[in-house]
Amino acid sequence: TSTEDREADLASDTFPNSPQTPNPAPSLAFAMAAFSMASMSASLSSVEVRLPRSRASTVRPAKFAVAPRNNAACMQSFTGMKTDAVLSLGVSASETPVSVQNGALVFAMRHRYKKPRLGRPADQRKALLRGLCTELLRNGRITTTTARAKAMRPYVEHMVTLAKGGSLHQRRQALAYIYDKQLVHALFEEVPNRYGERAGGYTRIFQTLNRQGDNAPMSIIELV
Repeated sequence: TSTEDREADLASDTFPNSPQTPNPAPSLAFAMAAFSMASMSASLSSVEVRLPRSRASTVRPAKFAVAPRNNAACMQSFTGMKTDAVLSLGVSASETPVSVQNGALVFAMRHRYKKPRLGRPADQRKALLRGLCTELLRNGRITTTTARAKAMRPYVEHMVTLAKGGSLHQRRQALAYIYDKQLVHALFEEVPNRYGERAGGYTRIFQTLNRQGDNAPMSIIELV
């Protein structure tokens, strides 16, 4: 065919050596008019998409719940070893940190803490040592467990050291610790003559037979 025939075929939307086809523009306009989002969503609702399960695409649940960034009531600290510490999971300082409530009590190890507890809380332990110290200064010798004797020994010697000083402040310190006030006045009168030349070591401890029943090690502590 000639060039004029080709241009005529393109103008009439026909192809050479093919049957006559109508213009597709009217059918496309009709299809676009019949299209709507409701029909599309209705047709896609029954379609189930299944993705291949792989380790990289597995979504694990988060261990900590991240608080919203704009929540003013969010906690800024967590309950743990330090109450002022802040736990954050890869967030910047400007973002709200993660708040954790574990509701647990933290107990630390007693490393390098050699003070004997004697199986009692602090208030009961102090009262026990004060009573033992008072009875030793009154009687001069008592029998008790080895642990209690070793625990009370520094306090007894401290009371003797205060009595050797003899000042008003030291007397008030002894009155605040020893239960018997008359014993304190007698102690301050006798100690300077008895231990004036002795620089420490006012008590001695020697072991005796174990206690019957629980077989606890017993000792006798006395003033030198």
